[in-house]
Amino acid sequence: MAQKPKRTKSGSAWMHEHVTDPYVKKAQMDGYRSRAAYKLLEIDARDRLLKPGMTVVDLGAAPGSWCQVAVQKLKRQGRVLAIDLLPVAPMPGVESLEGDFTQASALTWLEDRLQSGRVDLVLSDMAPNISGVGLRDQARHYELCELALDFAVHWLKPDGAFLVKVFQGVGFEDFRRQMQAAFTQVAIRKPDASRDRSSEVYLLGRSPRVNTDSAVTSASEQV
Repeated sequence: MAQKPKRTKSGSAWMHEHVTDPYVKKAQMDGYRSRAAYKLLEIDARDRLLKPGMTVVDLGAAPGSWCQVAVQKLKRQGRVLAIDLLPVAPMPGVESLEGDFTQASALTWLEDRLQSGRVDLVLSDMAPNISGVGLRDQARHYELCELALDFAVHWLKPDGAFLVKVFQGVGFEDFRRQMQAAFTQVAIRKPDASRDRSSEVYLLGRSPRVNTDSAVTSASEQV
């Protein structure tokens, strides 16, 4: 008879934290797909990012809680385009692609749907698959951030905004400087729903600068 795999102490601790997390319980009660919904809700309450009529692109969207918030705030007036390696279960008001944002096919999918239109808000909650090698994971994460930034500065409206998840540590200051070169306003946000022990924060860029191409490395060089 096969033995059940032993649960590690770290795995048990994570599970205990997860099931007792008040935001997890609240998400279940409120019908959100994950606790991450409250991060966006808190940032939006402060910065008023989401308004009816907007076009929103959500990168790294699965399981879809940020899409849920966006659809609610847009009040069925506007559109939400979502991409993730994992599937995003269908929801009214969201067009989603199960695909890799680092591949040209995903960018083509977005461009085909945007046509000549521009985007009001780009959201990026992307994170790489964790290898367990800290520096490698951090470097890969910032590659994804730079790809998202490149997309944002090329597709945002003049008054558009870009909200991206980052992790403090190696690469943070370099990426923040890229954000400051690309946007007239850049702020750091640490919502209450982000766990205290996590180095996760969000950078919010508003109003892209006119000449941003030189400030951001092209996507083709990053892939």
